[in-house]
Amino acid sequence: MYTSAKPYFYGTGRRKKSVARVRIVPGTGVITINGRDIDDYFGLETLKLIVNQPFGVTGTEGKFDIIATVVGGGISGQAGAIRHGLARALVCSDETLRPALKAAGFLRRDPRMKERKKYGLKGARRAPQFSKR
Repeated sequence: MYTSAKPYFYGTGRRKKSVARVRIVPGTGVITINGRDIDDYFGLETLKLIVNQPFGVTGTEGKFDIIATVVGGGISGQAGAIRHGLARALVCSDETLRPALKAAGFLRRDPRMKERKKYGLKGARRAPQFSKR
């Protein structure tokens, strides 16, 4: 388990039903999600790329270790939540990174959510099958 003897920067990220608590510590670029390595946690390369996008925009690859705790939602929503939390943590570490992250849209919470099911329908918009008789 990781002990935080070093100073760290913190950011909370959200996406759909997922909530990620992200801590970044100056280090070598090790990413730990829920106590597991990123390669073990996310099988798809695209999800790993989503998590690392804020580092690419700010040019800080390999300068921070990430310790993330994420709950709720699916793996895609969790990757988006970690990206959001990581961007917020990077701004806490260095305020000069804010314009680049803001221009890339990583500091904005994605408001898209699942639409609720309505009564009289089979889903959010799906109507029951029509029958003339």
